[in-house]
Amino acid sequence: MAAPSNNALHTFSIITKDQPGVLVRIALTFSRRGYNIESLAVSPGARHGFSRMTITSRGASDNIEQIKRQLAKLIDVVYVTDHHDQAPIEVEIALVKLRVPRDGRIEVARITENFESQVADEDDDTLLLRLSGTSQELDDCIAALMPYSIEELIRSGKIVMDKGVSPLSDALNGIA
Repeated sequence: MAAPSNNALHTFSIITKDQPGVLVRIALTFSRRGYNIESLAVSPGARHGFSRMTITSRGASDNIEQIKRQLAKLIDVVYVTDHHDQAPIEVEIALVKLRVPRDGRIEVARITENFESQVADEDDDTLLLRLSGTSQELDDCIAALMPYSIEELIRSGKIVMDKGVSPLSDALNGIA
C-alpha cells in the first residue's frame, strides 16, 4: 500500500442550512488549519432552505479528517463528506477568451474538438469559448490553448455528486 500523500487533493461536499455567515465559518475552519481553498462552488440545494457547497483543498489525510470533523460540528452544517477515495461524477466549466484572428480559428477548433467546447462569442479579434468537463480535461484543454494569447480565463470550480444512492439524502430527510 502506498504511503498517504501530504498534498493530496480532497473534494468536500457540504450541505448547510441557508443562513448568513455559514460560508465565512466554513472558510475559517480551513484557514485555522493552514489550508487554502483551491475551488469553491455554492448553490441552492435540492431542498428549500439548504445550500450545497463543493470545496477542494490539498493536504495530508489526517489533517483533512480533522477539518471534516470540525466542519461537521458547525451548527448550520447538515452533512459533510470527502470524496477523496471515491469516484463521483465531476463537472467544471470555464470561459476562455483568446486573441486569435478569424484565419487562425481552424487550429483552435482542431484543438478543442476532443473537449466539450462551444463558441460563446466571437468578433474579428477574439474568440470566447465555453468549456466543460472534469477539472483534468479543462487543465488539458487550457494547456493546449496556451500557444494562443489567452486574454481572460475564469473557471467555476468543480462540482461533484455521488453515483447511486447517497447518504446525503438520508441526512436531509432526518431534518424536521
